[in-house]
Amino acid sequence: MALRQTMNLSQSLVITPQLQQAIKLLQMSRMELESAVRAELEENPILEEAEALKEEDLQRTKEAAAEVDHGETPDHNVQDPQKQDEFEWESYIEANQKPPQSGMAGSEEIMNYENVITASQTLHDHLYWQVKMNGFSEEEERAADALIGAIDDDGWIKIPLEQIAEEEKIDLGLLEDTLTLIHEFDPPGVGARDLKECLLIQAKHLQEDTHDLVYLINNHIKDLEKKNYEAIAKAMNRDVADIIDICKIIYAMDPKPGRAFVPNDTHYVTPDVYVYKVGDDYVVSLNEDGLPRLKISNFYKNMLKGGKSTGDKTQDYIQEKLRSAVWLIKSIHQRQRTIYKVTESIVKHQREFFEKGSEYLKPMVLRDIANDIGMHESTVSRVTTAKYVHTPQGIYELKYFFNSGISSSDGDSLASESVKIKIKDLVAKEDPKNPLSDQKIVDLLKVEGIQIARRTVAKYRDMLKILPSSQRKKYF
Repeated sequence: MALRQTMNLSQSLVITPQLQQAIKLLQMSRMELESAVRAELEENPILEEAEALKEEDLQRTKEAAAEVDHGETPDHNVQDPQKQDEFEWESYIEANQKPPQSGMAGSEEIMNYENVITASQTLHDHLYWQVKMNGFSEEEERAADALIGAIDDDGWIKIPLEQIAEEEKIDLGLLEDTLTLIHEFDPPGVGARDLKECLLIQAKHLQEDTHDLVYLINNHIKDLEKKNYEAIAKAMNRDVADIIDICKIIYAMDPKPGRAFVPNDTHYVTPDVYVYKVGDDYVVSLNEDGLPRLKISNFYKNMLKGGKSTGDKTQDYIQEKLRSAVWLIKSIHQRQRTIYKVTESIVKHQREFFEKGSEYLKPMVLRDIANDIGMHESTVSRVTTAKYVHTPQGIYELKYFFNSGISSSDGDSLASESVKIKIKDLVAKEDPKNPLSDQKIVDLLKVEGIQIARRTVAKYRDMLKILPSSQRKKYF
């Protein structure tokens, strides 16, 4: 046995902090990127936000990157760091100082109270208010608070009462009695534990004879779901017309009474990239609006050039922050270039979509784009996540363009998204009294040359939130 030394030459990928930052920025959405850049602007004094990024700013960033990478220190006597880019703070304060506002006297603009944002009342707030108005005892109020806390956005209690009693240390009998009182609250049906109980609670609020209505809900809820009116009429020994009249009342009830209190907040999407048609070609343009334009601070850069005028600790701190700032700017530029390349490749592969719409979407996978632009599939996956493109056909997530293919009789393949649109159109045109079954949809698609299995149609129908034919059937 002996000790030996050997030399090997090999390549390996090292995940440096800078590479980790680049990967993290790549998969961020636009809003997350803006927040991350704003946070870095607050923490890093080397970074500054410019109104317009000029060529000289880009050149300074490249120079700073070269100095950081090579450890070079320019001549200290070239420029005085105290004089270059010196900011006149006194003039700035005098120019931008505004006199204090004293009340609203003399103001031409009067506040419009209609534009003041107010908090909307939630379902739980509405229920707590009713508890206070009904004069509950302390024990009942404690039980009501526990029950209301278990009510979800639909207005149902899906947690077993035994679990609530054990967790809140409340008697089970008290919870059941208090729940009976909550069933009298507005909106009708709140606090129900299943669909049958929700409908029964609402039936009790009706100002008419509900004997047959309650009997139907208790005993024929499955037939009601399938709209099997003949079976219900036969079991109840009533005419089908009478059963249909009763069912109309049930269909007018709200199976999810809490939905009226769900806030309808509109979430707006800002596209990361635009695709315009110019002549016969499509042009890709990045959306830079709202993204802070970053540059390196000349003041701190010149402090770094000052050499002995600053201490070693200050030099090290500025050097570290400068390196961080340069890497951030590089990573953002790399992110924008990658988004541009991916979008440009998508436009090339999906030209018919941009011309005619979603029905002409072609099957495409991440590998197709990755091979086209010379990048890895994981990079393309990160770029297309939570990124949106504005097209002549509307705004779409970049992930939308990647889907599997369905074979057709002519040998070509159709995108799964196109097949979904065809299924949606067939259901929209069907006779409500005789809806299309999944097998019938398969047959109709086969006439158009699309080979698809019935279970695939059922899967696509569920994804489109389309009910089965038995539940889509309408008698009136």
